[in-house]
Amino acid sequence: VHQSKMDFFCKLGYGKQDICKVLENLGQEALEDDVLKELIRMGSRPQALEHQAQPSQLKLVARGSCSTAPGLKWPGEDGSDPCDSLRPIVIDGSNVAMSHGNKEVFSCWGIQLAVDWFRERGHTYIKVFVPLWRKEPPRQDSPIADQHILEELEKQSILVYTPSRKVKGKRVVCYDDRYIVKVAYERDGVIVSNDHYRDLQNENPEWKWFIEQRLLMYSFVSNRFMPPDDPLGRHGPTLSNFLSKKPVLPEKKWQPCPYGKKCTYGNKCKFYHPERQHQAQLSVADELRAKTKIPLALGKEEERCQCSP
Repeated sequence: VHQSKMDFFCKLGYGKQDICKVLENLGQEALEDDVLKELIRMGSRPQALEHQAQPSQLKLVARGSCSTAPGLKWPGEDGSDPCDSLRPIVIDGSNVAMSHGNKEVFSCWGIQLAVDWFRERGHTYIKVFVPLWRKEPPRQDSPIADQHILEELEKQSILVYTPSRKVKGKRVVCYDDRYIVKVAYERDGVIVSNDHYRDLQNENPEWKWFIEQRLLMYSFVSNRFMPPDDPLGRHGPTLSNFLSKKPVLPEKKWQPCPYGKKCTYGNKCKFYHPERQHQAQLSVADELRAKTKIPLALGKEEERCQCSP
């Protein structure tokens, strides 16, 4: 039991000293959920994050912000690997599988569709969390379809089982949502789920802000995994910027003027006029004033020339 718990939390990146210290305080028979709570309370963090000295990597793009700094470049333009510019993906396996199975069947094929979609985009860090009891043979009250997919994903180090066990004939299940949100928060990634995690938002204010900004919802349309093009609303970032660590500056597109050549706004018009590319975009009144000032100025210069000795 001790070794299995050590292996599980080491996979999540925690140090052996912190794990041993918590197990000594709580006892070897402590539940994994209680051990995780104690690690969070102690402020222990995975070793991969302890070596990151730059806290700026945890900065998020504000809601409704489509513009970026002028110095940003396209992913891979500066010679770095384009995969490094994509955010880690943490998938709520139970939510995705039940959504694909119409909330009646735990469809493992839905998880495979979601993983393949992010793989095709170039994401290298993809983790799927599923309760351990889903390994058991399917029953009438909890049917499972394509269960062999879970074994294949586990061999590829993509799927992670959250702990569960039976005590006196009753199943004790650890809260897998806490694993999902914690790993996504520490990796500065994206949560793929249709769940809002309201209980965890009330538990931790930092998680509340993170869930609001990094939750990617989805739909299944004819066995096709489809996240929205505007994850944070119509005024928020695009899907590409949402999944990227380095948002791309969108190209400025001008809308043509509906009045065309009959427009009388001149340079005050906010729309695009292709016929005014090489002309001074002045209003009609300003053009008339400019034309009347030119002959007046010429007449005054002629008078000055005649009066000069």
